[in-house]
Amino acid sequence: MRRRRRIRLTFLLAGAALAAPVVLSAQAPPPATPAVTPAARPADVASVDAILAALYDVISGPAGQARDWDRMRSLFAPGARLIPTGRRPDGGGSMRPQDVEQFIATSDPVLRMTGFFEREVARRTERFGNVVHAFSTYESRRAPGDAAPFARGINSIQLWNDGRRWWVVTVFWEAESPGVPIPPTYLPAR
Repeated sequence: MRRRRRIRLTFLLAGAALAAPVVLSAQAPPPATPAVTPAARPADVASVDAILAALYDVISGPAGQARDWDRMRSLFAPGARLIPTGRRPDGGGSMRPQDVEQFIATSDPVLRMTGFFEREVARRTERFGNVVHAFSTYESRRAPGDAAPFARGINSIQLWNDGRRWWVVTVFWEAESPGVPIPPTYLPAR
């Protein structure tokens, strides 16, 4: 939780007083990140297709099933971020940057309580050298056989290849809403 405190600082320079309002913001430190990233399954990080499939697979499963969080950790570069976006009650936009450990801490209880199966249904990819950006359209269901998803949206995923394997650097997403429908460009071809 972030607390803000407004204060006024005054500096004395050569006998003249300069004052400026300052906002101090305190935030609890994030949970500790593991010192060593767990080894990835070679097949999970061999290609862009493979790492994206692993990313969706690792968070999916039935209610009561523990997720393989070490597998999740193994996909992400040190310092990586997961950033959900949304709307505040006043209608303004918001985002909540998290590191992998914060994402796991907040997601694990929810994913254990309810079935959650997310899959990619369309993708647009741009690549330059060892950097890839994937606009990955997703659908979320409570069970794999559900006729309709309970949520859809787009994951903006940045990937990097270090010459040996692929890494997830950022997952930045927005869920579809009545005011923000997914454009046909980002949906499966019919």
